[in-house]
Amino acid sequence: MSNASKVIMTPEDLRTIALEYHEHPLPGKIGIGLTKSTETQHDLALAYTPGVAEPVKEIALDPENAYRYTNKGNLVAMISNGTAVLGLGNVGALASKPVMEGKAVLFKLLADIDVFDIEMDCTNPEDFIETVVRIAPTFGGINLEDIKAPECFAIEKALQERLSIPVMHDDQHGTAIVVSAGLLNALELQGKNLSEVKIVCAGAGAAGVASVELLFELGAKPENVIMVDRSGVIHSGRSDLNAYKKRFALETPLRTLSEALVGADVFIGVSGPAVMTAEMLKAMAPKPIIFALSNPTPEIFPEVAFKVRSDLIMATGRGDYPNQVNNSLSFPYIFRGALDVRASCINTPMKIAAVHALRSLVKEAVPAEVRVSYANETEFHFSNQYILPKTLDPRLKGRISTAVAQAAVDSGVARKPLK
Repeated sequence: MSNASKVIMTPEDLRTIALEYHEHPLPGKIGIGLTKSTETQHDLALAYTPGVAEPVKEIALDPENAYRYTNKGNLVAMISNGTAVLGLGNVGALASKPVMEGKAVLFKLLADIDVFDIEMDCTNPEDFIETVVRIAPTFGGINLEDIKAPECFAIEKALQERLSIPVMHDDQHGTAIVVSAGLLNALELQGKNLSEVKIVCAGAGAAGVASVELLFELGAKPENVIMVDRSGVIHSGRSDLNAYKKRFALETPLRTLSEALVGADVFIGVSGPAVMTAEMLKAMAPKPIIFALSNPTPEIFPEVAFKVRSDLIMATGRGDYPNQVNNSLSFPYIFRGALDVRASCINTPMKIAAVHALRSLVKEAVPAEVRVSYANETEFHFSNQYILPKTLDPRLKGRISTAVAQAAVDSGVARKPLK
C-alpha cells in the first residue's frame, strides 16, 4: 500500500516558485472586479452620481435594502491580527496578508463569495472587538483567522453576541468540522463507536478545543477524552489552566502524552512537529486512528507510522498524503449556506449539518473531473485512504452549503427561505 505521493520539489524550489507566483504578473492574489456595465456616460451616471442616490435613500429607509442594492450579502471580511499564522506563529498583521489573500482565493474559487482581507495591527482583544464591530455594516459575514488562543475564544464570543451576521473563527470551527467528519468515517471503517473510544488530543489551542467540543456534541464522552498541552495532560490538579482548558480537566493519574496514549483508540494532533513517537503509537489500542495535523511537519509522519502499525487509519494536514484534513473542505461552504439564507449566526446545528454532509460524499461515486485533478491517486472509494473528499470535488459547494442553509432555517436563525 502506498501512503505518500512522490515529492515533486525541494524546499528551495518551493520557495523560489512560491515567491515568483506571488509577485508576478501583479503582486498578490486578489483584486476588485466590476459587476455592472460602465461603458457609457449613462452607465457612470447610474453607478455614481446622480443614480447612486436612489439606493442610498432606500437603505436609509430600511437597512435590509443593503442586501438588494449592494454587495453586502455576498461579502465576507477575512480578519486577522497575525498572532497565530499557519505554523509560523506571531508574525504580525502585515505578514499575515498572503495567508488572508489565499483564504480569499478559496472563498471565491470554491463558493463564489467575495472577500476583503483586513489585517489589523491590534493585539488587544477589546480594541480588536470594537474595531470589527464598527466596520461590520460593510459585510454579510466575518471570518476570523490566525488569532492566537486564548484571546480568539473571547473575541469570537463577543463578536457573535454583538453582531447579527455570521461570525466564525475558521481555525476553530473549520478544523473541527473536517476533523469530525473524517473521524466519524475512520471510526466506521475501524468498527468503533464515537461514544466508546478513548481519544487523546495533543494541542489545547483554538483547533484542539473546538474539535473536542464538536466531538462532544456528536456523542464523544468527556470522560473518554484526554487533552494534552505543552505542560502535559490537562488534569484537575493543575493550577495553571485558563478557563477554556479547565473545561477539559480530568481526575486522572496520567501526566504525559506517552502515558495518555496507552490503550487509546484515537490521536488528534494539533500541536507541533514530531511530538508522537513510534513507541507511543505501538502502545495504542488495536486499529488506531491518527490525525497528525501539524503543518508542514506532522506529529508523526505516515512513513514512520505505517512501519509500526499496519492496522491504522491516518490523516495529516498535508496535500501530498491521503486523507488531507483541510479547512477548505468546510469554511467556504458554511459561509455560502449562511449567506444564502441570511443567517444571523453560525450555530451548532449548522456545523453538525456540515459534518454529516461532508462525510457522506466519500460513500458516493467520485466525478470524473476529480479523478483527473488527482491523477496520481487511485483510492476514490470509501476506504482507509479515502475518508474525506478532495478539495476540488465540485459536489462540496451544493451539498454542504445546502445542508448548512437548511439547518439555519430549521434552527430559526435564517432570515430568508432556502431556495
